[in-house]
Amino acid sequence: MQRVTMTIDDDLMAALDQYMEAGGHQNRSEAVRDLVRAGLLKKPEADGGDRPCIGALVYLYDHETRQLSKRLMHDHHSHADLSIAALHVHVDAETCLEVSLLRGRKSEVEHFARHVIGERGVRYGQLVVAPAEAHSPDGSAHATSHGHGHSHA
Repeated sequence: MQRVTMTIDDDLMAALDQYMEAGGHQNRSEAVRDLVRAGLLKKPEADGGDRPCIGALVYLYDHETRQLSKRLMHDHHSHADLSIAALHVHVDAETCLEVSLLRGRKSEVEHFARHVIGERGVRYGQLVVAPAEAHSPDGSAHATSHGHGHSHA
């Protein structure tokens, strides 16, 4: 085994202690190992990186973290080719929620999401990815004409 030293804010430590008690873990190390294993199950798939996808990136962040809002805005502007739309909500005095809808190659969408979630001050983040091609239950391609005026290109 390896010994690892981590710095965790008080709120996250309290949440870890609650997780530890609820899960019946004997100590924090067992709880962290469980969480790391669960996180590794969600690692990006090695295949399908070139396939087009649509993604919803949901994250909570502390808007008081130095320059975080500016960095996040810069990140989104630098990846304008991936961004479809965004929703920004003020959750409380310190916390903002953003939902970013993304479209692009799966590997690029996942890379961007990991970068955003990894920013200092982002408290929680999750990416949900779906294939960009729509298919009917029988596997045939879905028609893109819906009777309203916009392109699906």
